Amino acid sequence: MNIYFFSVSRSTKRLARTLLLLTCNSLLSGCQSWYGPSALTDTHPAYNQAISHSLNQELLLNIVRLRYRDRPYFLQINSVTASMSINSTVGITATQQYYTPSLGVTPSLGVSFSQSPTLSYAPLSGPGFLNSVLSPVQFNNILVMSQSGWNPELVLGICIQSINDLMNAPTGSGPTPDTEPKYQDFKQFLTSYIYLNDHDLIDIGMINRQGKAVREVHFQPTEDKQALVEMQTIRHLLNLNNSNQYAISTSGGMIIHNPTVWNVRLRSIYDMMSYLSQNIDIPAEHIQRNLVNSTVTKDGKIFDWSETPAGAFFKIYSSSSKPDNARLSVYYLDNWFYLSNKDLKSQSSFMLLALLFQAGESDSSTAGPVLTLPASGN
Repeated sequence: MNIYFFSVSRSTKRLARTLLLLTCNSLLSGCQSWYGPSALTDTHPAYNQAISHSLNQELLLNIVRLRYRDRPYFLQINSVTASMSINSTVGITATQQYYTPSLGVTPSLGVSFSQSPTLSYAPLSGPGFLNSVLSPVQFNNILVMSQSGWNPELVLGICIQSINDLMNAPTGSGPTPDTEPKYQDFKQFLTSYIYLNDHDLIDIGMINRQGKAVREVHFQPTEDKQALVEMQTIRHLLNLNNSNQYAISTSGGMIIHNPTVWNVRLRSIYDMMSYLSQNIDIPAEHIQRNLVNSTVTKDGKIFDWSETPAGAFFKIYSSSSKPDNARLSVYYLDNWFYLSNKDLKSQSSFMLLALLFQAGESDSSTAGPVLTLPASGN
């Protein structure tokens, strides 16, 4: 029997170590790039987009629910925690064929990444629900919107329920009414208001009087005959005197007629959602099954809610199959309800509602119990 002895030269060992070190350095450098700053740029936009889309879907779904007299429900995302880890293994394997004096060296590397997101949810309820959903929106928020580039006809048409005795479809703020709401005079008011606003002839804001900040409306002096007609129209509709200066009250209490005051009643987020929900394209099957009721005019015809100040700027469409032209869609009662990607007015109205809802959200400490769920991810 022949016995062979082989030895590994020092140069071969050095070559193996060098090869292994170079490979490890290259791989770990790439890992550090992914695991360091790049991890933020890769994950932050993805989470941001996912949360934004989820909240928009929730808001749209709740609008649809209200049309079907179903309870709206809001689930806040309190926190998102994503822990990342990296694991690596390094080894080297030396092989030698029988009767062959040369040595084969094979480095082995293993790297694995893992990401473990944890999401915390809290139902919006109690004082939080009251403050952010059921309470009237803040007049200052409405003022900021209408004076910062937003279409004032859109803002006022959705957010204001009444001014003095001038009604903006108040019955639309609840379940679908059986009879046509009052809104025609309010539309006329908006027409006059928009003309004056476009010509910088009306100002609404805060003014200091005797050390106290008060809200007022001012008509600016003008010789524009059309503007004078619009000012007089507003005075007539609101039962005001011939002054060019009026106080604004948003107390929400009993309206006391005063020819020098605009008594403004603002809608809550819940009211706005209900108002907007009236203009939904209801599937014929749902009408046949009496899942919803319809508003009728005095002559017995189906009332078109797109004629109202809010309906003119908002429309939700429906489809039995998932729509291809949806900007945002939700599935409810075996049908798809969506905002069309070509309907910019509806998208603007929806964004306005979302911003006002976000502005009115209370501190999360007033919310209900927190539900924490791990979300697997690799």
